[in-house]
Amino acid sequence: MRSARYKPFFLVVTLLVGLTVTDSVGSEALKKQTAKDDPRPIVIKSKTLEVNDKTKVVTFEGDVSAEISVKDDDFVIDCKKMLVYYKNPPSQQKKAESETKIDRIVATGDVRFNRGQGGVATAEKAVYYQQDGKIVLTGRPVVKQGKDSVEGDKITIFLEENRHIVESLGDKKVRAIIFPKREKR
Repeated sequence: MRSARYKPFFLVVTLLVGLTVTDSVGSEALKKQTAKDDPRPIVIKSKTLEVNDKTKVVTFEGDVSAEISVKDDDFVIDCKKMLVYYKNPPSQQKKAESETKIDRIVATGDVRFNRGQGGVATAEKAVYYQQDGKIVLTGRPVVKQGKDSVEGDKITIFLEENRHIVESLGDKKVRAIIFPKREKR
């Protein structure tokens, strides 16, 4: 009876190692140790964490903040709730880090996306597709770069291509505010 009670604890620890979820002190050490060609860890911080191996979902709630790296760019997603959908749950026979893969990350509730190369995006919902290197923003999404901004019903950001697609639904139109840049003399 006692070993059954501790089994979920070991599953959670194994999953956390597989997803490379660490604290801020550990994340700095991991960033320095990771080679340039290796994928960098996704660091997620929150007030609570729930792992459901049956549905293959990790739920983070309360002041959630995720640090994600794509190529030479880092970005941070802040929100109220984040769901991490993973493939291949870790088993105790194999190394968790080699078999656990993230399918997508869904952030909801006052989502704020800060890109390391500059720019801020806000929305009610953001879905990050790790394999495709893109984020889809919905729920009054707005993307700002300096004074310039764009808004629509759906904004897709292709992180590796530095490209955005802004779409509107129905009769509503996309809105862009662009301030012309002056040439320096």
